[in-house]
Amino acid sequence: MSSRIRKGCQFNQVNEEEGRYVNPDDIYLPAGYGIEVFAMGLNAPISMLFTRAGDLYVAESGYISDLPRVLRLTEDGFEVVADEFNTPITGINYLDGNLYVSHKGAITAVHVDGTREDIITGLPSNGDFSNNNVTFGSDGKMYFGQGTATNSAVVGLDNGWLYHHPFIFDYPGTFIMMNGQNFETENILVAADEHTFTGAYSPFGIPNQAFEVKKGVIRANGSILRSNLDGSELELYAWGFRNPVRIRFDQDFRLFAANHGYEIRGSRPIANAPDEFHLVREGTWYGWPDYAGGEPVTNPRFAPEGGKQPEFLMTNHPNYPPRPYAAFPPQSNIMGFDFNYNPGFANYGDVFIAEFGPASPSSVVNSTPYTGIGHRISQINMSTGGVTTFAINKTGFPAHLTQEGGINRPVDVVFGPDNAMYVLDLGMNVRNNPNEYLANTGVIWKIVRVKNNNRH
Repeated sequence: MSSRIRKGCQFNQVNEEEGRYVNPDDIYLPAGYGIEVFAMGLNAPISMLFTRAGDLYVAESGYISDLPRVLRLTEDGFEVVADEFNTPITGINYLDGNLYVSHKGAITAVHVDGTREDIITGLPSNGDFSNNNVTFGSDGKMYFGQGTATNSAVVGLDNGWLYHHPFIFDYPGTFIMMNGQNFETENILVAADEHTFTGAYSPFGIPNQAFEVKKGVIRANGSILRSNLDGSELELYAWGFRNPVRIRFDQDFRLFAANHGYEIRGSRPIANAPDEFHLVREGTWYGWPDYAGGEPVTNPRFAPEGGKQPEFLMTNHPNYPPRPYAAFPPQSNIMGFDFNYNPGFANYGDVFIAEFGPASPSSVVNSTPYTGIGHRISQINMSTGGVTTFAINKTGFPAHLTQEGGINRPVDVVFGPDNAMYVLDLGMNVRNNPNEYLANTGVIWKIVRVKNNNRH
C-alpha cells in the first residue's frame, strides 16, 4: 500500500509531499452543488469504478512511473490489487468478482483468488492510440475500443513510434478501395538525404496505387470489438473511429462511445475536427479517415490555415457515417463518462463527461486555446444532444496554468452508490509542458447535491 495516497485530505493547502495545491473554492458549480477532495496523491490515475458491493477501484496508468497498477480503497487508504501491466493501463471494469484491466495491446482478467489471465493479446496498440476500456453487454459479451495508429490514416513524421516500429500502419475493418493519394516526406529511416512517398493504410515509405484494394481485418484500428468474457470469438462490432477512448452502455443497453477528433498534424493534417459522442450501432462505419463529425473532410472548414484541403482517401465508403449524438469543440479530448440515474442530482439519464483538454505543447505559448475547451466536466442533455458546462475552474483555465487549486486534467466520471459524482483528475502537468506530469498529484473530487450553496 502506498502511504502517499490519502483519503479525506484537508483543503486549501499545499501538500509538499504530493506537490499539489487543492482548493475546491476555485471550482465553479451550478447553485445547489458542493465539491470536496475525496482522495489525493494518486500517480497519473486514468480510470475508476465502484462495484455493486460499493468497493472503489482506481487504475494508475503508469505514464509517470512506468508502474501501472490497480488500487482498491480500504479503511486504511488505497492498497495495490494488481500490477506489472503494460504501460499504459487505459481502463478497468469489474464483473462477477473478476477485474478486467485494459493495458497496451492486451486485456487481462484478475480473478477473485488473485490469479490473472491474459484473455486477449496482440492488439494493434503500438501506434498513436491503444486499446481502451472494457464494458459488458446484455448479450453476455465483452466490448472494448481500439484506437488508430495514426492521426488520419497516413504514417508520417508526427508518429514518434516510427523509429521503433517502422512497419506499423492502420488496418481497415472491411475491404476498401483507395484513390491512390500519396504524401511526400523526408525519409528519416535512411542516412541519405532523400524523400519518400507514403499512402494511406500502408507502412511508411510504401505508396498507394490508384484503385488499390485494402483487406479488412477483425482487429481493425479505430474500432469497437466484441468477444466472449474469456476473449474467445473476437469479432468486429463497428469501426471508423479515431480513438474510441471510452465506451459504456446505458440502462437500456445502448452503447455509447467518446471519440477523439483529428489533430492538425502529420502528412494529412485536418483542422476543426470535433470530438464526438456516438450512439454505436453494430456493423456501422463512423467516418474515419474521410469524415469528421458526420461531415466530409473535403468541407473547407477542415482545411488547415494556409494548408492543403483534405481529400477523400477512399473511392467509396461503407456507409454514410452517422452524425454524433453530441459534439464537442476540437481538442476537448473527452474522456470517461457516466449516466445519471438519480433524479435528485440532475436530469435523469443525462451524461456527465470529463474533458481532458488540449495536449499540444504549442498550447502553452498562448492561453487562448484553453478558453472554451477542456479541463471541465460537461453535461450532455440526452433528450436534445446539447452540451453545457457543469464543473469548471472559476478562471476558466486549468490549474497548472494559473497555479490555483482547482481541476486540471479530468479523465473519468463515475456515480457512486451514495449518488455522489466522483471525478478523477490525472494530476498536474508542468506549466510549460502539458505532456509532462508531476508524480503523485492525481486527485479524486466528490460532487454532491446540497440544500444550500455551502461548498464544504
